Amino acid sequence: MNRQIEFIEDTEPKRVKKNTFRSFIDGTVLANQVIIKQLPYILFLTFLAMLYIGNRYHAERIVRETTQLKKEIQELRAESISTSAELMYKSTKTQVLRAINKKNLGLEEPVVPPGKIVVEKGR
Repeated sequence: MNRQIEFIEDTEPKRVKKNTFRSFIDGTVLANQVIIKQLPYILFLTFLAMLYIGNRYHAERIVRETTQLKKEIQELRAESISTSAELMYKSTKTQVLRAINKKNLGLEEPVVPPGKIVVEKGR
């Protein structure tokens, strides 16, 4: 039994492993069939990453605006309270009389209380 052994040579050229960084720079990594098949998935992941980054920036901007508006509300509340207290003080009877006397308006405090005007409905 004499068998003949036949050697078959590969017709496909052997791939020479290149430096990964160098293949990325010269663009041969993008020509690889595995990468081309995965390109839609890579683009989808890139889109999701961009969406995530944009959402993050938007959320941070909203937080900054909210913080700024809270500070502004506190300042306006304090201003409102102080203005209200000042108005209450200036509207007291003694302060009104002082302001009238300071400006020499010639007004005097009424001694007689105001009278009530009654109108009959029958006429």
